[in-house]
Amino acid sequence: MSHKRIPKRKAAIAAGGIAALGAAAILLPNANASQDGASGGAAAAPKTLKAADAPDLASQLAGLLGDAFAGSYYDADQQQLVVNVVPGDNNNVIVQAKKAGVAVREVDNSIRELEAGAQTLKSEATIPGTAWAVDPRTNKILVTADSTVTGDKWDTLESTVDSLGSGMATIKKSAGTFKTFLSGGDAIFGGGARCSAGFNVTAGDGSPAFLTAGHCGVAEEAWADAEGGEPIATVDQATFPGEGDFALVKYDDPATEAPSDVNTGDGQTVAISQAADAEVGLAVIRMGSTTGLSDGEVLGLDATVNYPEGTVTGLIQTNVCAEPGDSGGSLFTQDGLAIGLTSGGSGDCTVGGETFFQPVTTALAAVGATLGAGDAAGGEEAGAGEEAGAGEEAGAGEEAGAGEEAGVGEEVGGEEAGAGQEVGGEEAGAGEEVGGEEAGAGEDTGTGVEDGSGLTETH
Repeated sequence: MSHKRIPKRKAAIAAGGIAALGAAAILLPNANASQDGASGGAAAAPKTLKAADAPDLASQLAGLLGDAFAGSYYDADQQQLVVNVVPGDNNNVIVQAKKAGVAVREVDNSIRELEAGAQTLKSEATIPGTAWAVDPRTNKILVTADSTVTGDKWDTLESTVDSLGSGMATIKKSAGTFKTFLSGGDAIFGGGARCSAGFNVTAGDGSPAFLTAGHCGVAEEAWADAEGGEPIATVDQATFPGEGDFALVKYDDPATEAPSDVNTGDGQTVAISQAADAEVGLAVIRMGSTTGLSDGEVLGLDATVNYPEGTVTGLIQTNVCAEPGDSGGSLFTQDGLAIGLTSGGSGDCTVGGETFFQPVTTALAAVGATLGAGDAAGGEEAGAGEEAGAGEEAGAGEEAGAGEEAGVGEEVGGEEAGAGQEVGGEEAGAGEEVGGEEAGAGEDTGTGVEDGSGLTETH
């Protein structure tokens, strides 16, 4: 086993300019959506849509539909955004949603009702080894209990779920126990702890840093890139448990470079173009120092997980596996969107499991950092640009987003339709190849990744 160092350290975990994803009207990106169906006032057939564009469109529709909006998810097979609505006496909301080019599904439970149910679970059934999140595909709260929830604890959980009423929640058992994926081994080291670095960022004061799991930052303050090595980075702030699981760790050397990519093994990298919110149904890839690459999909948002150390809220629930040492590692999409940081879960990558992730967008906002390398990645042009999120040079300019002409126009967005010239720029810094499922994986290889920074272990 050897540890490779590069004289001018390059922390090649991930980076990129965070994009401004908002827009004043419902905008369907021209480059990514089919133009089937009517273009006028009549309800059009659902448009095909790239998964990366689904969260932004869902967010805009949530604002447009108000209380009638009951969640959404991405149908990967049909390449469509499915929006749940509770129409009540106002069938116009269905017409409005269809004009946005989405598939519309009428459901019984409103978001308010589902959120109220989750609040009841929090107040009456906060039991270690349990978790819950709203599942828009079933229009119910999905409650999960690990193998430690037995006897009186199970009875309490079951009775609380029953009290919510028929059709509001379902319970499932999960193999193993819910735990954070902290371990003692390689990748980034803090004392006897091992975690994985997530994404490079620029801290609010302009210094280079990276994001990792908050429970890693709480466990140790100084982190090295080799077992027993000298520390290369120091925790600046960390949150765990509570409202998230994230930490900002600043490199001790202010000259550290932070390239805009994730190493995926065998010399392969995925360029990271921007940070994005998750959407249920989104296909995602996780990179970690123990198990390398693993993929799956998003199952739920705003999940609450009751770890032995305490309750963490606001997480992304997935069916991606992970193991101890993968904590803090990056969750991203094949086309280069930074989605999350590995928090914890149950199971392993032999029998399978489910893993929860800290949303990157929430972590960035909380610590006051921006995704990417700041001036090293192109300064203002690569950071935010005027509105495009990655600047003209990063490929997210006016032509990459929605454009003035893209979208539903006045029929849905009213006078505001067509405002906001850029939605995000999916094409910026994408990179189709991730190195395959086998890249960097395997028990015998540790990380299997040759990282330009020395932050990961090579063999």
